Amino acid sequence: MADDVSLNLPLDIQAIRDQFPILNRQIGSKPLVYLDSAASAQKPDFVIDAMANQARTAYSNVHRGLHTLANETTDAFEKARESVRGHLHAASVDEIIFTKGATEAINLVASGLAEKIQAGDEILVSVMEHHSNIVPWHFLRERFGAVIKWIEVTEDGSLDMESFRSQLSEKTKLVAVAHMSNVLGTVPDVKTIIEDAHSVGALVLLDGCQGAVHLDVDVQDLGTDFYVCSAHKLYGPTGIGALYGKLDILANMRPYQGGGEMIDSVSRDNVTYNTPPHRFEAGTPAILEAVGFGAAVEWLGKHNTAGAKKNKKAVYQRLYDGVRGINGLRVHGTTSDKGPVLTFSIDGTHPHDLAQILDRYGVAIRAGHHCAQPLMDHLNVSATARASVGIYNTLEEADVFVEALEKARTMLLA
Repeated sequence: MADDVSLNLPLDIQAIRDQFPILNRQIGSKPLVYLDSAASAQKPDFVIDAMANQARTAYSNVHRGLHTLANETTDAFEKARESVRGHLHAASVDEIIFTKGATEAINLVASGLAEKIQAGDEILVSVMEHHSNIVPWHFLRERFGAVIKWIEVTEDGSLDMESFRSQLSEKTKLVAVAHMSNVLGTVPDVKTIIEDAHSVGALVLLDGCQGAVHLDVDVQDLGTDFYVCSAHKLYGPTGIGALYGKLDILANMRPYQGGGEMIDSVSRDNVTYNTPPHRFEAGTPAILEAVGFGAAVEWLGKHNTAGAKKNKKAVYQRLYDGVRGINGLRVHGTTSDKGPVLTFSIDGTHPHDLAQILDRYGVAIRAGHHCAQPLMDHLNVSATARASVGIYNTLEEADVFVEALEKARTMLLA
């Protein structure tokens, strides 16, 4: 296998790789093969430069300022909001709230809905959810008596629609599911879920941390009430994400935090709140990170071409085909409706050991429970290994991974 994994690439993929400086890095004597984008994706120069240039040339606090730097920074901040709106196809920028990440976005929704939850009200959550889309609903269970109902997963990793429909009722107040599973890669039929949930008066929240990266998202077409995503999985910076919410719902939700910017007026005896999205953005926001977020979705919009999407699928298929011949290896999540995430276990080995040995070959993967312990319980494992494909990965890198994995298995079972 040649050390230069960029050989024989389609022109558009090589051009994409050239924009990610970290891909030139070596781990020891081996070229970096980064297969951990589902945890956090690498950043192109376009994002890095956007944040650096903003800090160098036009940094100030946003909103309310009257001087040139304040106006320019506010324009950049609100341009980023428009970019995120466009990426999700929301109807209005007022429906896009900047948060610290998807986790805070889900907590914001849970807090905003809390006063409407009564003892016995039901929340449907799938077994494949990330902890960020589980724990906030447990808060409502602990504090207000909500009942969590679990949507099961089938043998191939699909969301069990019969399980969903059998538990959906007039008691259901919210359905919270991933647009794409961070572990199995499963892409549920969310449009049907939303239609069915709305038929009983329930709201729907979609965790789009993976979906916003790999799928074409149109929140208006889906009809979802809430959609969350995080910038760092979208080739942007950490510390910022977004919540989409239907404007009429947001306008009737209490603010999540109090402070500057989220108010209309404050007196000794009273406070009135700003309109969305500002009523949910208390305090000085992550300004440079917002600029980076906007740059990331702008960059992705230009480069996530049909060729790039085809390449991601091809790389995933090469990974999948390559590991199927490894003795004792089980792939978790084999449904055809899935994104480019390969999660697996090998009999007699621990995923942490596999990941450490792969690192010696320059291959970066994720190992652990992936913040999805209910799913691990369902799979009857304590942890799994996960290789996830980004826009910059190649068939040659997939081959490097498979070769390194075979060596790791041999070492661990010797």
